[in-house]
Amino acid sequence: MNQVKNQAQDKMDKAIQVLKKDLLTLRAGRANPAILDKVMVEYYGSEMPINQTANISAPDPRTLLIQPWDKSVLNEIERAILKSELGLTPTNDGSVIRITIPALTEERRTELVKVARKMGEEAKIAIRNVRRDANDELKKMEKNGDIPEDTSRRGQEEIQKLTDRFIKEVDQVVGDKEKEIMEI
Repeated sequence: MNQVKNQAQDKMDKAIQVLKKDLLTLRAGRANPAILDKVMVEYYGSEMPINQTANISAPDPRTLLIQPWDKSVLNEIERAILKSELGLTPTNDGSVIRITIPALTEERRTELVKVARKMGEEAKIAIRNVRRDANDELKKMEKNGDIPEDTSRRGQEEIQKLTDRFIKEVDQVVGDKEKEIMEI
């Protein structure tokens, strides 16, 4: 029973980590190199994430600085950023690319909050699926005679408490991101 509970906890933990990573890609008004994580660059005939072709830094809260390791890929990086749906305009000076992060409009902020909530809902669904799988495993163990009925019921209650704790954590993470997005 403890093994089932520990596996469920690990999977729920991973759902939270994925949510946090996904929320980093949302633009919240200040420069964060993680917003470029999903941008793919054509590099010597293959698609590569931008962070594998260049060093990305945020020298100030409104600017991203991209320094490619190979200067010949500058134009490809610029093209990839323009093609992405981030709404960012890169400035190429021949050796580095600068991106000035514009201030978010109120309308864009509310759209981003909706996206953050949707990501949170997906994480909750993943956590509930883990709960269902763990409960099914406990019921199967009970049916096979591996554990008694009361142990199975106690295990399901513990898994429900675990689920409630992780759902609350999802709400907290999404709430923090919403505050960050709405902050001017």
